[in-house]
Amino acid sequence: MSRVLKELLHLLKLEAIGEDTFLGRSQDLGWGRVYGGQVLGQALSAAERTVDSTRLAHSLHGYFLRSGDPHQPIEYRVERTRDGRSFSTRRIRAEQAGRPIFFMAASFQVLETGLEHQDERPKVPGPEGLMSFTDLVKQYADLLPEAMSGWAMLNSPIEMRPVKVSDPMNPTPSEPIQHVWLRTKTELPDDPALHRYFLAYASDFFLLDTALQPHGRSYWQGSTRMASIDHSMWFHHDFRLDDWLLYAMDSPCAAGARGLVRGHFYDQSGVLVASVAQEGLMRPTDGN
Repeated sequence: MSRVLKELLHLLKLEAIGEDTFLGRSQDLGWGRVYGGQVLGQALSAAERTVDSTRLAHSLHGYFLRSGDPHQPIEYRVERTRDGRSFSTRRIRAEQAGRPIFFMAASFQVLETGLEHQDERPKVPGPEGLMSFTDLVKQYADLLPEAMSGWAMLNSPIEMRPVKVSDPMNPTPSEPIQHVWLRTKTELPDDPALHRYFLAYASDFFLLDTALQPHGRSYWQGSTRMASIDHSMWFHHDFRLDDWLLYAMDSPCAAGARGLVRGHFYDQSGVLVASVAQEGLMRPTDGN
C-alpha cells in the first residue's frame, strides 16, 4: 500500500477521545479549507463506530456549515438517535474550536433482500487508455490559480480518469454531463465499511464542475466561487473501490447562484452500487 493511501486510511479511521466522540486530522489540498469529501468520509466513519457491525450504512445526508481549517483537528460527536429492529439512525456534529462546521444524519440497516431494479450504466469507453486526471492537471500546472497548484501536485491515492477531456482553462459550453472512472491506486483491506468511507471521500470530486459546463466555465479558471452546501449519498450494493467504478454525473438545474448535481457509481459489470446528490454554491466573481 502506498504512503499516501496509508495516510488517507489513517485519516478516515479517526481517534476515539470519549464516549461516541472522535478526533480527525485533515489533508491540506492547497485550497485553504478542508476538502468536503474528507469530512463526509470521517463523519461516516465516526457513525459506523457506534453501530452494530451487522447493520450497514445505506444513506447519509450532510450540510456544510463553515469552511474547515485543514491545520486544525476536527471533533466528531455522534448522537445515537434510534436503534430499531431493522434500522439504526445516527446524527453527527463536526466541530472545530467549538464551532460546528458540518452536520450529518446517517442510517444503517440489517442486510435484507427484496425487489430490485436499476438504471443501466451509460455506454461509455472503459478506463483503459484514458488520461489520468493527475496527468491532465500537470499539463496546466503553470496556468493554474495559486489555490489549485498545490492540489495539482498532490499525489492522490485515487486514480481518476475522465472519459471526455476538454481544455479546463478555456472551456466551451457543453451538456451538464460528466463521466469519470476511478479507483484507489493500490489494494484496500477487505473491510466493506472502509470502502464506503473511501467512496464518500471520492464522491465530492467533479460534482459541481458538471454544473458549470453549460456556462463555459471551469473551477480551474478561478472566476467562480464554489462550495458544497449539502451532500446526500445512498449505498445500494457492496463494491470495492480498488476496482474501477464509473462515476456518472449530470446537473438538471442551476439557479439562485446554486447548482444541483446527481451522481451514480457503477461497477464494471454494470451494477449500480451507490448514488449521490449535491447542491453547491456557484457564484461568479468576474462580474459575468
